[in-house]
Amino acid sequence: MTVDSGRRLDPATRLDRATADLDPPLAVLDLAALQANADDLVRRAAGKPIRLASKSIRCRAVLERVHARPGFAGVLGYTLAEALWLATDPTHPFEDVVVGYPTAERDALRSLAVDEIARQRVTLMIDSAEQLDFIDAVVPGHPDFQVCLDLDSSLRVAGGRVHIGTRRSGVFTPADAVGLARIIGGRKGFALTGMMAYEGQVAGLGNKPRGKPLYGLAVTAMQALSVRELAARRAEVVSAVNAEYPLRFVNGGGTGSLETTTAEDAVTELTAGSGLYGPGLFDAYRQFSPAPAALFGTDVVRRPGPGFVTVTGGGWIASGPAGPDRAPIPTYPQGLSLTGTEGAGEVQTPLHGRMADGLRIGDRVWFRHAKAGELAEHVASFQLVGPDGPVAAVPTYRGENHHFL
Repeated sequence: MTVDSGRRLDPATRLDRATADLDPPLAVLDLAALQANADDLVRRAAGKPIRLASKSIRCRAVLERVHARPGFAGVLGYTLAEALWLATDPTHPFEDVVVGYPTAERDALRSLAVDEIARQRVTLMIDSAEQLDFIDAVVPGHPDFQVCLDLDSSLRVAGGRVHIGTRRSGVFTPADAVGLARIIGGRKGFALTGMMAYEGQVAGLGNKPRGKPLYGLAVTAMQALSVRELAARRAEVVSAVNAEYPLRFVNGGGTGSLETTTAEDAVTELTAGSGLYGPGLFDAYRQFSPAPAALFGTDVVRRPGPGFVTVTGGGWIASGPAGPDRAPIPTYPQGLSLTGTEGAGEVQTPLHGRMADGLRIGDRVWFRHAKAGELAEHVASFQLVGPDGPVAAVPTYRGENHHFL
C-alpha cells in the first residue's frame, strides 16, 4: 500500500505520480479498481462463468490477466479477424472465442477454412440462411465451421408494433430458432454448437439516469417486464433447439444484467467486459457501481478566466446516439465539468468548476470515457498503476498494430 503521511494516497495523486514523466494524452488502468470490478462481476454472476467481451477491453494483456481468474472462461470477440488473432497467438492463445456478430470478412473466412486449430477454437455467429450462403460462396467446400445461433432478445409489445432493444437477429420465436437450426444442421460445412441472446434493453440501458427520476422508473418497469418475457421465451427456444441439436453453450446477458440473466436455468454462461473498466455510462445503473479503472489523462494549458481551465484534446466521444452521455467525464480532480457551449473538443477542452482556480499550467486532469473499449482505440498502450505506483505499460490492440473496426 502506498502511504503518504500515514494515509493512503487518493486515486488522482497515485495516477499523477505514476505518470509524472509521461506526456499526454495517455491512458491508465488502475489495477486495484480493475481487480475490485472483476471480483464484483464474479459475485453478480453467482457461479456461472463469464465470457469476456473483447470489444469492451481491446488489450490482450488485460484479457489474459482477467481470463486467468476463477469465474471467467472464453472470449466473445467482435470480428472474425480479431478472433483468429486471439485464437492462434503463439504465446497465449485463447481456446474458445465466439465471434459475437455475423461476419462478411472474406480474407478471414479463407484463413479460417485452412486452419484446423482455429476451427476448433473459433465459433461464428449466424442468424439467417443468407449468411450461410455468403460463407459458402466465399469458401466453397469448406470444412466444418462451428456456428452459434443469435436469438433476438428485444421486447416487443403492442402486438409487435413497438420494438424495445437492439436491432440484431431476425430469430425471435422457438419456431424461428428451430427452423434455422434445421437449416444449419442440414448444410454441409456447418456445425451448430451454441446459442446467444443479448438483452441490450436490460444489460446496456441504465435505469438511474441523472436528473431523470421518472424516466428511470419507466426504464426499471420496462426492464422487469422484459426480464420476465425473455426468461420464458429463451427457455422455450433453448428447449426446442436442444431437443434436436444439443448445444454446448447458451450465452446471455451483459455487464448490466448479470443478476437477472444468471437466474435463468437455460443460460449456461454470461458475457461481460465493460464493467471491468467502469466507464461513464455505468453511472446510470441502480444495481451496481463499478470503480473507475480505465481513465485517460491530459494537461492544463490555458486559463481563460476565473473558474475555468483548458486542457489539450479531450474530445474522445463514444459511439451510439449523440447526446451528453456520450461525452467523456472529468473525474480527477473532482469538481470539474464540461461547458455546455463547447463540450469535449478535438484539440482543446475548457473545464469549469470549483477546482479550476487551484490548477496550474501542466497539471493533469483525468477523464473516464463514456464507453469502455473505445478508449483503447485512441492510445497505443495502457499504463498499469498499482497501489504502490507504476507497474508496466501494456499495448492495446492499436499498439499491436491491429485495427479491427
